[in-house]
Amino acid sequence: MRVCILGCGYVGLELARQLQPDHEVVGVRRSTAGLRAVERTGATAIKADVTDADALAQLPDADTLVFAASSGGRGADAAREVYVEGLRTVVETFGRREDPPERLVYTSSTGVYGDHDGGWVDETTSLDPTTDKTRVLVEAERVARKFAAEHGIRGQVVRFAGLYGPDRYRLERYLNGPVTAGYLNMVHRDDAAGVVRHVLEQDLGDEVLLVVDDEPVDKHTFADWLADECDVTRPPKRSKAERLDDAGLSEAARRRILTSKRCSNDRLRERGYEFRFPTFREGYRAAVDAYRDGF
Repeated sequence: MRVCILGCGYVGLELARQLQPDHEVVGVRRSTAGLRAVERTGATAIKADVTDADALAQLPDADTLVFAASSGGRGADAAREVYVEGLRTVVETFGRREDPPERLVYTSSTGVYGDHDGGWVDETTSLDPTTDKTRVLVEAERVARKFAAEHGIRGQVVRFAGLYGPDRYRLERYLNGPVTAGYLNMVHRDDAAGVVRHVLEQDLGDEVLLVVDDEPVDKHTFADWLADECDVTRPPKRSKAERLDDAGLSEAARRRILTSKRCSNDRLRERGYEFRFPTFREGYRAAVDAYRDGF
């Protein structure tokens, strides 16, 4: 199977490593530095922007597309350009080829669920995005499924919880505090990539999959566990009310604080995926050990 990973970044690079040598992998990045990272995985690296139809036309045919491009942490307008317009351009460009891809996997976010006051959500839960950017993600999911189908490509959506792993453990945030109340829904980078590989190799149809580990955790509980494991003083805590009293808080940050939910991975487990890092305890072990070794 030839897999083309569009936006071969944090998860995409790990996916490229996991897919080889069983599959042929093409990794697409916009920057020269990004291309070098792709090459180090052993995949074929090609420079292109997902919003540039002419550049996309130069890419080889593929059996499966994985759309994992990033808007670089910018606002809703930049997100729309990449996730909606870029994805449309990808679908149109590949869909009109003589040998179009059979499948498209789009990597979305659990942010599309909005606020559930700490309650559980799964793939059957109605979407209720609360920010301009998460509303863009919902629109992009429609492109991945409906628009792709109109072009003869079977689209599937995987919704990632908060990603962490090498270079993204952010220990200081939790060790130094203050830590605001709420739930963390997380998945290690290696499992995020592992789920996409599982989806590609097992051909699970076109159903949506929520990609999150076994244990959503209260932020205060997580911070205390992390401090204990690192043998440092537990960090100061804040309630949501205390955090919301901050006059300098942006509207987007306010909405994030008010958005609380616990994400279930029951469907993913039922489809046979086995986690490398079932909870934060296993996933943060390398970071904790490195922190302790530094003292």
